[in-house]
Amino acid sequence: MPTTVTARSTASAGGSFERTTIERRDVRPHDVRIEIAFAGICHSDIHTARDEWGAANYPLVPGHEIAGTVAEVGAEVTKYQVGDRVGVGCFIDSCRECENCKAGEEQYCLKGETGTYGGMQDGKPTDGGYSEQIVVDENYVLGIPEGISLDEAAPLLCAGITLYSPLKHWGAGPGKKVAIVGLGGLGHMGVKIAAALGAEVTVLSQSLKKQEDGLRFGAQHYYATSDPETFEKLAGEFDLIVNTVSANLDLDAYLGMLRVNGTLVEVGAPEQPMTEAAFSLIQNRRSLAGSKIGGIRETQEMLDFCAEHHLGADVEVIGGDQIDEAYERVVHSDVRYRFVIDTAKL
Repeated sequence: MPTTVTARSTASAGGSFERTTIERRDVRPHDVRIEIAFAGICHSDIHTARDEWGAANYPLVPGHEIAGTVAEVGAEVTKYQVGDRVGVGCFIDSCRECENCKAGEEQYCLKGETGTYGGMQDGKPTDGGYSEQIVVDENYVLGIPEGISLDEAAPLLCAGITLYSPLKHWGAGPGKKVAIVGLGGLGHMGVKIAAALGAEVTVLSQSLKKQEDGLRFGAQHYYATSDPETFEKLAGEFDLIVNTVSANLDLDAYLGMLRVNGTLVEVGAPEQPMTEAAFSLIQNRRSLAGSKIGGIRETQEMLDFCAEHHLGADVEVIGGDQIDEAYERVVHSDVRYRFVIDTAKL
């Protein structure tokens, strides 16, 4: 019989989060049942819960930054055993057959990956990590190495990999100048990872109020984008700029900061269409690109890298009754730097 567990869900776009119960399926031969310890709050949780991206399935249990321990394994599971520290990220399945899945890029599954929450599996909407347990196929579970506490590891399953993937893909490392736009939940992990990769890191933020944090995370430079002189001073400066903010920026101004063959990568998702002048790209043979999360293999690589370099997210741990307040604080950029729900306090 399915297992009934406690969760937090919202019933409508404007609704608050209420304690409820949901059912988790019986463990199949290749399944892992995970006792969730912590679940991070991602800004995409807020967009989805408030139906800002459309097609939300209510009642909704968000959460795709999940860290916990294995409570039960199926008869044919080979990758994990009871007691292992594990995580679950933004998807829990994919077609496994398309060229992208076979290449370990399941996040770009040609048939569409199955979202950890708000997706469809076995004919029913999926429920995420704002809950006591989750059951996931072992091939979509990540091992969390010793050296990262579970609360600090949870946001790595989305925020961490969202920055690690483009930084690795576009070659951040020694001899490269990298700028991170925004110092929020995504941006602070971008600074930590880029610095650990050996790049010269600059933070581009609206103001200097988080400068001390940025430098502590590993940035060598910190500039306020509200100062027009910043764009003049840094013209043609960077090999790679990763934009983590979801606001519509003056892309031409940021593209002007790239040197020859430089790339501006979007990982934030502005609500309005982005625009830029063709000459901003033509000059210096610049590129404007986008990046999603990472596949299972790369996400495990990221976790291992973070453990090796003692990197975790800076978190504020909350209980289930604080989720509504946390959402408002995230919207107003009032968190340093990721809220994480302690599921023992749902």
